[in-house]
Amino acid sequence: MIITMNGEPAHILGMEFEYPNDPVPLNSPFYIDRPPIEELAYREIQKPGSVIRIRAPRKMGKSSLLQRILAYGKQNNYHVVNLDLRQTETSMLSDLNRFLRWFCAIVGHCLNLPSRLDDYWDEDIGSKVSCTIYLKYLLDLIDAPLIITINEVNYLFEYPQVAGEFLPMLRSWHEEARQSEEMQKLRLVMVHSTEVYIPLKLNQSPFNVGLPIRLPFFTPEQVKDLAKRHEIEDDDGNLVTDLMDMVGGHPYLVRLALYHLVVTDNNDHKSMGDRLQKILSEAYTQGGIYNQHLCEQLAILKEQPELLQILRAIVMSNEGIMVEPIAAYKLESLGLVKLEGNQAIVSCQLYRQYFKYLHEKGIFNQYSRLHELESINQQLEKLANIDDLTQVPNRRFLFSYLEKQWQKHSQRGEIISLILCDIDCFKLYNDTYGHIAGDQCLQKVAKVMESSLHHPTDIVARYGGEELAIILPETTSMQALNLAEIIRKNIKLLKIVHEKSLCADKIITLSMGVASIIPKTHINHFYLMQAADEALYQSKNQGRDRITAKDLTITL
Repeated sequence: MIITMNGEPAHILGMEFEYPNDPVPLNSPFYIDRPPIEELAYREIQKPGSVIRIRAPRKMGKSSLLQRILAYGKQNNYHVVNLDLRQTETSMLSDLNRFLRWFCAIVGHCLNLPSRLDDYWDEDIGSKVSCTIYLKYLLDLIDAPLIITINEVNYLFEYPQVAGEFLPMLRSWHEEARQSEEMQKLRLVMVHSTEVYIPLKLNQSPFNVGLPIRLPFFTPEQVKDLAKRHEIEDDDGNLVTDLMDMVGGHPYLVRLALYHLVVTDNNDHKSMGDRLQKILSEAYTQGGIYNQHLCEQLAILKEQPELLQILRAIVMSNEGIMVEPIAAYKLESLGLVKLEGNQAIVSCQLYRQYFKYLHEKGIFNQYSRLHELESINQQLEKLANIDDLTQVPNRRFLFSYLEKQWQKHSQRGEIISLILCDIDCFKLYNDTYGHIAGDQCLQKVAKVMESSLHHPTDIVARYGGEELAIILPETTSMQALNLAEIIRKNIKLLKIVHEKSLCADKIITLSMGVASIIPKTHINHFYLMQAADEALYQSKNQGRDRITAKDLTITL
């Protein structure tokens, strides 16, 4: 008889049934091999400098396969470092230098090697080169291959500046392994749920080298095998057929149905077939076993309303429709559609029933209207916060952003820097060349300043008139001073003629004041603004075209 144990895993004839929420354990009888995928992965991991790329929609078994690759490596005495980017602090993911130091520190820690990061890190040669040199140092200390797995790479795509530097570096390691004896010890395994378009050239991307593995849906034979492992007999094949019709062989959805088939209420004396029909009849409803999965898919689509509307058209068509390639690719990568020739069709009846239900209830149109309102509100908010002339944030946004960063950094005890910039003798420039030329000069200066920033949290804003400000979260006084010098030189490279300038070069120049502080709760952000303003005044008073810095971390 089939029983439950007060919410605990149920047992039948000594077997424990696992709820299919986490990766399938190594010793589990419920892992289904998908030949020749496992064998290809084991063979590839033996190759010097190899790269394996595992890509599939969510809950398709990527982590389960990754566990088996790592176990195979350990059986062969390989060193293993398993990195999950979901465990990385947001502040590190938005700063390339911090992220690469974290990466190196974790690898060294997992290898039980002493940390010598500061000995090998050199800002003059850059963090990417430093990271590569440090990795070679670690590889030189070990006597067996090293597998580094990067799970949930897609999490990094939300930070394009770091992704755009880190991922090409992985590609360079793979290519360097052809000549470097140290790098030949390295094997990389990257796992990501859906491929996101990021600004990487094909010859820089690690997503077109090595062994690509895309996990397929289960076949009817594999579903029948899995049912047997749940001690479900399906002699006539109807159970497997009905289940495949509903969920299309999706591993997680299949396992969830089988789990609920064998773990039932004590008083449920229905046949296995009747229980399955009840599960399938309620599959797309809020009370069905797939409700959470369906809500998660809908939440993803709500962020991309254009895909939601395309999916509606596919759902309402019985034969499938032609879809613009990028949209088809995105929907397929979510597991919602499959492509047959040039036609996109719904991947399984579960999605058809669910999204058809949403259409009939008018929820699709509701989301579409909400998206339009959100777009209008975002445009209005942007207009309220952007300076019309320079197209950088305005004074209002400057103070709002600085206050938020101040609160955040005071809680964390982290440093923040501010640069105030003044275009030298700008009134004389306007009087000499006219206001149109003055406006064009301001636009060019703001553009150069914006292009000089390194981190997504850094912003340039128009402070007023010819003054601009730069907020630099998590930036030391020395780093801010270096950036200010780069900007000062870049402005001079514009060679905007200013015959009436009081500066010797007779071109547009900047005077700058830099202030840095670790925010405290008993003072507010205007303290930092005042210090930067005083430093700027000193620069102007001492002859202009120069930088003065105040490091308040020393005085406070």
